[in-house]
Amino acid sequence: MRMKHFAYLGLMMLLALPLTAGRAFAEAPLKLVATTGMIADAARQVGGDEVEVKALMGPGVDPHAYRQTRSDIVAMTRADLVLWHGLYLEAQMEGLFHDLERKRTVIAVAEGLPKDVLRGHDDYADKFDPHVWMTPVLWKLVVAEVQEALTAARPEAAEVFEANATAHMADLDRLIAYGNDVLSQVPENNRVLLTAHDAFGYFGRDYGFEVLGVQGISTQSEAGLNRIGELVDLLVERNIKAVFVESSVSDRSVRALIEGAAAQGHEVSIGGELFSDAMGADGTYEGTYIGMLDHNMTTISGALGAADVPARGMDGKLSAGL
Repeated sequence: MRMKHFAYLGLMMLLALPLTAGRAFAEAPLKLVATTGMIADAARQVGGDEVEVKALMGPGVDPHAYRQTRSDIVAMTRADLVLWHGLYLEAQMEGLFHDLERKRTVIAVAEGLPKDVLRGHDDYADKFDPHVWMTPVLWKLVVAEVQEALTAARPEAAEVFEANATAHMADLDRLIAYGNDVLSQVPENNRVLLTAHDAFGYFGRDYGFEVLGVQGISTQSEAGLNRIGELVDLLVERNIKAVFVESSVSDRSVRALIEGAAAQGHEVSIGGELFSDAMGADGTYEGTYIGMLDHNMTTISGALGAADVPARGMDGKLSAGL
């Protein structure tokens, strides 16, 4: 009799195992892979404890030229959700994403933006400038796309995602107000932003700066000697005193401009390093989207002559002063 009792208990335990395992699986965080650090940050902000996020491209990585590694492919095939930017940013990986979407949920979070808010691409007639993260006004639209993707993947956490997104949007609104304040202080004749490649077009459009890049929208475009010569002449003629390097692009072409101007007797300095296609180091304030933009806004406004710029940025969190 006792043997039958133990057998019955054992059977009940075995029957309970699939239910317990299913419950544990349902409560596990969504495994999410994002291509860029900016998308990964948006997913963490909105997803909170409901997500486990891996970013493929870290600090200093150029997404225009990035090619997937074997470990990237493994991570994406095991993920519950893959988020990529789109707008031809990850041009080398597009074929992979289209193949992967037959087996996994794969979403290009910037592709859904209204086309009337996008800038045309200077190299491809049917493409758009992908650098929409350069202005938080547009980035809010991407955050909303991320929220929608997470909600579709885990509808039972919709209220959590909505609350987190609302809080993050409020922080983005503060960042917008801060940028409007410090960048409006730059004197009109100093409002020229010259960098290694044309990543700041949306920034210039929103904040009233003329933006010039040695290379085009993609870092894969070539910067010819004629382009360098034209920009050197412009620096001299317009008495531009500061240019900027980028964390994810070689500074070689920018330094060539400085040397060319010096050869004509005009002194140009590096106004600072900006985050263009990648955020700062992991674990730092600049390694978040808000910290990245806070750094750029503070660095640009300070270097180009704004009168009253907080040395440590919007909330005093920047790692280094101006």
